[in-house]
Amino acid sequence: MEITGTINAIVREKGGAVHTIAPDATVYEAIQIMADRNIGALLVMSGQRLVGVISERDYTRKIALKGKQSKQTPVSEIMLTPVISVSEDASVEECMELMTHHRIRHLPVLDGDRVVGVVSIGDLINWIIKTQREVLNSMEDFISGKYPG
Repeated sequence: MEITGTINAIVREKGGAVHTIAPDATVYEAIQIMADRNIGALLVMSGQRLVGVISERDYTRKIALKGKQSKQTPVSEIMLTPVISVSEDASVEECMELMTHHRIRHLPVLDGDRVVGVVSIGDLINWIIKTQREVLNSMEDFISGKYPG
């Protein structure tokens, strides 16, 4: 297993569950879904088309700090658009660079126009830690003579 790997491997491992909301739903509804599911972002979908991403950060910066009402404000008013996304064959390193450059924590994964998953910065960090641990274990096995070879 590569230390970096591809995003497809992470999506397969964690599952492709994607939580969504419509652009005309209220920000309050979005925050309620995020709280209920213990997640930090939702994909904003218009039918089968990905049109934006809304996160807890969007709520705090664009609603709470500006004194707007979350029960009256539609998701479309504060969602991140255009969407920054990656294809399934993107590397973990490419995704880390994108997320760092754009200061985002959630990255939709697409197969063409179809959403196949979402990865968070935490997913990427956990993947890196896991793969580094596997490499270290292999090196220890080799050094100690346990390595089959």
